[in-house]
Amino acid sequence: MQQPQHILVIRLSAMGDVAMLIPVIYAFAKAYPETKITVLSKPFFKAIINTLPNVHFVAAETNTQHKGVIGIWKLSRQLKKRGITHVADTHNVLRSKILRFFLGLPNAKIDKGRAEKKVLTASENKIFKPLKTTVQRYVEVFENVGFSEITPTLLSRPDIHRDVLNVIGKTNNKLIGIAPFAAHQGKQYPLDLMKEVIQKLDQQSGIRLFLFGAPNEKELLESLTETCENATVVAGALKFPEEINLIAQLDIMLSMDSGNGHLAAMYGVPVVSLWGVTHPYAGFAPFKQETHCILSDREEYPAIPTSIYGNKVPEGYEEVMRTITPQMVIEKLMSLL
Repeated sequence: MQQPQHILVIRLSAMGDVAMLIPVIYAFAKAYPETKITVLSKPFFKAIINTLPNVHFVAAETNTQHKGVIGIWKLSRQLKKRGITHVADTHNVLRSKILRFFLGLPNAKIDKGRAEKKVLTASENKIFKPLKTTVQRYVEVFENVGFSEITPTLLSRPDIHRDVLNVIGKTNNKLIGIAPFAAHQGKQYPLDLMKEVIQKLDQQSGIRLFLFGAPNEKELLESLTETCENATVVAGALKFPEEINLIAQLDIMLSMDSGNGHLAAMYGVPVVSLWGVTHPYAGFAPFKQETHCILSDREEYPAIPTSIYGNKVPEGYEEVMRTITPQMVIEKLMSLL
């Protein structure tokens, strides 16, 4: 009797990259219902993978039992016991390469397009053109391991969780999520301008605002909303699974080039994203939301994108996002409500 197919999908970080996998795995599950799917990622991202039906999750405990080469070997033994037959490495880092070697199974790895991205972000001889999206690159991994006909698909919005209902309450207002932070300052809208956006939105009738961030950012978020009547700071108020459920209930999300925008995009929530020294041409725009990106002025700052991750800010480029005015943001949001 032939062993049933069972694919291992590897993506260890980061939140946005894991979220961009969801439409691809969801489509794969629909196209190949007889194939088992296991996703290997960091423990915190279990909540993201759990949005998918019939997908198993394995936590990569890279700081403890799966640390180092011996830890990866132990992980490979644990995975083999699950009957893995194929490996889709959508991360392609040293740790996942070693794991693929230990598993010794048919596999494919993501082509990150490093050479193209290097030219896109070059300060001289820049070639400014759109590259493949990360979602497209994920699809290619599945194709290269033998699974074709995958068309990335949005998740259906889930029923509202009771804890989320307690935060939102019963309302007919339009719900706007705002995620003002990013991993690097080069991708973060200046907080004085964001405060202006929040205050002007708060003055609009029929709108509720929900601000997202890490628990340690709660105080800073509260400072942005101190004069607001219709704004709720979500940071620290909900567990991560419930936070994802709240995002799925939104009418629109305002985010940076960061993870919360990708979580909203999984469900087809319209996402207005603000871009500083990074650029959608690198392939990281939220899924199906490319037309809603608001970009910093490349005529004034022609070296954009200066990096892929926003961690490189050349001298004189510290204020690129001030070319995006609060009025531009508000008009875009209101046009989508």
